[in-house]
Amino acid sequence: MKPEEKIILTPRSLHRLKFNEQGLIPAIIQDTKSKEVLMMAYMNLESIKRTLKEGKTCFWSRSRKEYLINGMTSGHFQYVKEIYYDCDCDCLLIKVRQVGAA
Repeated sequence: MKPEEKIILTPRSLHRLKFNEQGLIPAIIQDTKSKEVLMMAYMNLESIKRTLKEGKTCFWSRSRKEYLINGMTSGHFQYVKEIYYDCDCDCLLIKVRQVGAA
C-alpha cells in the first residue's frame, strides 16, 4: 500500500483484512466530533458486513457468542461515519456519531 493511498474500508476491500485465529479483528470506536475513544470491541467478517450494511456498529460478543448491535437495548446507537484499517490490515478504526453514552 502506498502512503498516499486511502485506507478506508469498503465491501471491496474486506479481503485485505487479517483476522486472528478465532476469526476476529479488534476495532477501536472513536467519536467523530470529539475524537474521544469510546470503546474497543471485536468484529468478525459477518459483523463487519452487517456494520457496513446497517450503518450502525455491530460486534461479535466473545462471551455471549452472538452479534450485538450497539444500542439495541439502550437506544445509544453508534452511527458509522468512516471505517479505516491500519497498515498491517489487522485493526480497525471506526469513527461514529454516538447517540447517548457509549
